[in-house]
Amino acid sequence: MRKLTYAMNLSLDGYITAPGGDLGWSVPSDELFQWWSDRVGATGLALYGRKLWEMMSSHWPTADQQPGATPAQIEFARRWRDMPKVVFSSTISSVDWNTRLVSGDAVTEITRLKTENGGPMDVSSATLAAAAMRAGLIDEYALATHPVLVGGGTPFFTALDNWVNLDLVETRKFPDGVLLTRYVSRR
Repeated sequence: MRKLTYAMNLSLDGYITAPGGDLGWSVPSDELFQWWSDRVGATGLALYGRKLWEMMSSHWPTADQQPGATPAQIEFARRWRDMPKVVFSSTISSVDWNTRLVSGDAVTEITRLKTENGGPMDVSSATLAAAAMRAGLIDEYALATHPVLVGGGTPFFTALDNWVNLDLVETRKFPDGVLLTRYVSRR
């Protein structure tokens, strides 16, 4: 069975975006950016909701062709384009860059995808991850916590019907005081 990880940058007060969708607080150091790039390179399938898909697909498909693109950005753009992706949306009609569109029930499809052969899956969209959390489908949580309080926005965690007990499997400190913590769900 494929492993499903929910991985995102988040503020110390638990948000993945500040009010108005502001992400300015989450600009990664070179070391953290490399960690994210390596993660994309190892992902067998990425699951996106519409909002995050639109943000990522508006930049990364051509980021390696932009003036001043760094070697790390060039590598990330290539890895992102090559990584298989599924976008869950009922409001968009087409996707590109090694991506498949699903407009049906996300939990049913994620459950099915977990039973397929293939590499690990990542979900990086708050609404989509919330549905997967409530259904008990997330095996691991990877939080890159930035030392900033944003006071509101899009929360990393959603309201749950039941507790989810976790075991800490990794901690790592990055520059600028960012702390990576990885937890696995106790089954």
